Amino acid sequence: MQQAIIGFHLDDEQHWVADLACGHTQHVRHTPPWQNRPWVITEQGRKEKLGVMLECKKCEVPDTDH
Repeated sequence: MQQAIIGFHLDDEQHWVADLACGHTQHVRHTPPWQNRPWVITEQGRKEKLGVMLECKKCEVPDTDH
């Protein structure tokens, strides 16, 4: 299910995590060549992604504790 990004925070390992409108979170790492997200490493880049829709895997799984 698509959910809007409403914010970002760093996890305990200093990896960027997107906060989604549904209340779930999703890592948005920049670890080339596997994940190419250079925008996540700058404040301006993250700001420009607010409102962008991400696929929330947790919303797709019915009846789970998440």
